[in-house]
Amino acid sequence: MKTLKGTAIAFVALALVLVVITAGCTQSSGTSSNATPVNDLRIGYQPSTHQMAEITAMNKGWFQQDLAPYGVTNVTDTVFPTGAPEMQAMLAGQLDVAYVGAAPVLSAISTGLDAKIVAGVNTQGSDLVIRNGLNYTGPQSLKGLTIATYPAGSIQDTVLRYWLTKNNLTPGTDVTIKAMSSAGDAATAITAGKVDAVFLPTPSPSVIVDQGAGKIVVHSGEMYPNHTCCVLVVSGDLIRNHPDIVRQILKTNDKAVAWNEANLDDAAAIYANKTGAKLDDVKASLKEWDGNWASDPSLIVQPVLDYAKFQYDNGFIKKNLTQDDLFDLTLYQK
Repeated sequence: MKTLKGTAIAFVALALVLVVITAGCTQSSGTSSNATPVNDLRIGYQPSTHQMAEITAMNKGWFQQDLAPYGVTNVTDTVFPTGAPEMQAMLAGQLDVAYVGAAPVLSAISTGLDAKIVAGVNTQGSDLVIRNGLNYTGPQSLKGLTIATYPAGSIQDTVLRYWLTKNNLTPGTDVTIKAMSSAGDAATAITAGKVDAVFLPTPSPSVIVDQGAGKIVVHSGEMYPNHTCCVLVVSGDLIRNHPDIVRQILKTNDKAVAWNEANLDDAAAIYANKTGAKLDDVKASLKEWDGNWASDPSLIVQPVLDYAKFQYDNGFIKKNLTQDDLFDLTLYQK
């Protein structure tokens, strides 16, 4: 009897230990025990069809609904004209999550932003538009022209410079690159004949074509096949202390992507209503773009590292960033 009693006590003790260990494992994969609860979640985005998943998820209340079980009571989003001011807002602690081009993230992280890329948002999806009256016969025919695009450090500026350099053209010498603070400013410039071409994300190229101001001559996928464009960036605080929230954000994003792909016209209408874009332009853009709403972060690592090397080699960032500096791949995989 004593032996049986001792065995029973030992068994109960072992069970208690396992409960504690299991609880510890569960805690480490969810909210940190000493983390501050997240009541308000702040998301940044840009008015591009690249980021339609964010717009659809917000419109349908999915972020609010899906994150409520984790204690999030209020989800808000803020629109930014380009990635640079969006990353400045994140550096200032004004955003928890950002849908943003991969290139601006590099500058922000290199200067101290506590955040990581946790998923992709889209690949490719930008176009080079030449104003009417000019003849495009290949990259060399751009020599002596002025191309408007987003500011230095943006994804469009990075891809454009990469492509020009690859084709033996020196940006700033052979081709003038004019930084524009928004797609609207760039579209106005080509319409007014103040620049010869623009390189912009969709749907802006379709808007320019619809206005009769230019023609699309090169898709960004031709410049850099399968290149990363927009990514999903999350604050270090959320990743460390609320990985369960981050994982749900990724699931909600993928749900919105699947819905958009199955309901393209309705998704276009949601986008047009949110951004004020012309619905016909949005629909045309989605038919002719070469982009893809890809979220698997393992597919975008090498292109982002290529951007980082290019920016470092050309003096745009002062730190040679590594994969560990930029990515947390574990949350999407789980």
